[in-house]
Amino acid sequence: MATLQELIAQKEALEKLIQDTRHTELADAIAKVKGLMADFGLTQEDIFGTTRGAKKAKPEGSKVAAKYRDPVSGKEWSGRGLAPKWLQGRDKAEFLIK
Repeated sequence: MATLQELIAQKEALEKLIQDTRHTELADAIAKVKGLMADFGLTQEDIFGTTRGAKKAKPEGSKVAAKYRDPVSGKEWSGRGLAPKWLQGRDKAEFLIK
């Protein structure tokens, strides 16, 4: 039966072999991809689509016409979201825009 130190040495040797093999195989894969790109005249955009970092534009919310107006300040409210302070505790019908 192997000792702990022998097993640790085997583990380190195996990890080194794994790392070397991975590095070699990655280099071969990259070379194949570059060769195919050159043979077919492909670009990075052909393979991956649009360039990285390109962000889609967010759709902007639709604007709604105001339904209520404060006669004192002239501020308006569409009726969406929280009611403004000038309208709290009052009848909305009084402030309807006609």
